[in-house]
Amino acid sequence: MTLFRIGLGLMLAVLATYTARVIAGSGFDLLTVFFGDMGRMAWPGQFNLDFMFMLSLSATWVAWRHRFSPAGLGLAVLAFFLGSSFLAAYLIVLSFQTRGRVVEMLVGDRALAG
Repeated sequence: MTLFRIGLGLMLAVLATYTARVIAGSGFDLLTVFFGDMGRMAWPGQFNLDFMFMLSLSATWVAWRHRFSPAGLGLAVLAFFLGSSFLAAYLIVLSFQTRGRVVEMLVGDRALAG
């Protein structure tokens, strides 16, 4: 679990650094570029569409894990819009909350019922 947490922390640090550099050089105009690439029907757009579906799956899992409660739906919005930044931080927190019990990390309190 320690290596997993370190990996997540490294992902978060690298992504934050990269994102800061991109914002400094290109500004906050992500959505125009993101959807513009999709509209051109080329490989960058295909990657963005695939990535958007992965974000949707991540957000759905987070909402499901929290039984679609208001808090879970709020976390799902964060998962969708913040992507790996959110998911890495979320998994680090969960790993400590669940004392590293992976099944409980994945399914939440459902693990306690079965």
